[in-house]
Amino acid sequence: MGADAADLARLYEELASGATPAYQRVKDLVSAQITGGHWREDDALPSESQFVDALGLSRMTINRALRELAAQGVIRRVMGVGSFVAVSKGSSGLVEVHNIADEVRARGHRYDARVLCLREEHAAPKITAQLGLAAGRPVFHSQVVHFEDGAAVQLEDRYVNPDFAPGYLEQDFTRQTPFTFLSKVAPLGRGEHIVEATVPSPEECALLAVEPSEPCLLIQRRTWSRDVLVSIARLLHPGSRYRLEGTFDTH
Repeated sequence: MGADAADLARLYEELASGATPAYQRVKDLVSAQITGGHWREDDALPSESQFVDALGLSRMTINRALRELAAQGVIRRVMGVGSFVAVSKGSSGLVEVHNIADEVRARGHRYDARVLCLREEHAAPKITAQLGLAAGRPVFHSQVVHFEDGAAVQLEDRYVNPDFAPGYLEQDFTRQTPFTFLSKVAPLGRGEHIVEATVPSPEECALLAVEPSEPCLLIQRRTWSRDVLVSIARLLHPGSRYRLEGTFDTH
């Protein structure tokens, strides 16, 4: 931490104003510590208890300040661990189809993955129909959590047409992503993105290490090869750690 309890108390009082609510002063204090370089990217913030003891405020006030800072992307909160200065958000092109591992490494960060499931199964009729398979045909199903410098940035839930991905179930998706493998065996011909904001389920909160109140960015991606739908993926990102961006030309 860049300040001890006495420093925090002094800085908090310097921000005192009769018109400024206590929680806003806490937010201003944290933001000033970050913009001033005292707390750097990924540094741990004092705990809620430390803030309470240092500033003499209620835990409710401290919690509100930290929740709002997290919602604004200034800090990130990890359940059961604490609060940290947010790292610059990873970003992806709004239209292009990219490999998450390449995105992470292009930013100079460490990429890791954890495979939650990789199996053949009977999917919902809607999935089977979209993939152009007869009712009752099994499909390949994978779930992978992708990490950037140890923080989860994407929960991938993917269904694959087995006719176009031989060997899918034998792959080690901690060493290459499903996207990379599919690009080799079924080269991408067309892609579709549907983007929306969503609230994660309790299970998704645990897998992404986010608070239940944190909004997430959901990308539903379908990819075709040789005019056949090969893959349907649901890609869930913590809103505080990821963004989509793009440019356009009006000429």
